Amino acid sequence: MIKPNQVKQAAAEMEYQNEKFRRFLKTHAKEKELDEQFLRLHNELFKNYDCGSCRNCCKMYHAELSKSDIEKGASYLGISAEKFIDTYLKRDEYEIGYISKNKPCDFLREDGECLLGECKPQDCKDYPYTNQPERLHSLMSFLEHIEVCPVAYEICEGLKKEYRFN
Repeated sequence: MIKPNQVKQAAAEMEYQNEKFRRFLKTHAKEKELDEQFLRLHNELFKNYDCGSCRNCCKMYHAELSKSDIEKGASYLGISAEKFIDTYLKRDEYEIGYISKNKPCDFLREDGECLLGECKPQDCKDYPYTNQPERLHSLMSFLEHIEVCPVAYEICEGLKKEYRFN
């Protein structure tokens, strides 16, 4: 597995090849089969991976929180939803939802764990979304994720092998 501090550079070095691979998948992959491949690789690689040893996603992105995430997080911390919002959140760029105020994420603790524990936002739990359907329609965002997440990077490399893509 690639090391968290090496993934951005490695992805940058493979940027041209990865873009070609994305275009290849768009024209050659079957949606259902690709989803199955993503899910299988996701399960295999995340099975023994400790995200706490990386947390690149927490360092490079703002957490996005739904209304439900805000309520759960506030309750977990023992504060009101209003205090939770005032302390940790700001409006997203579209003024629709909320994101964490800072990068690294305001909920990232020194030990690599999330301040919100099991109540961390659903969007964070789902990242890098490689176990979700319709991967064929989100390959552009997947290219962004392989610059951040070592597991996403390895999934991409695994898919290249399966498709015998050079």
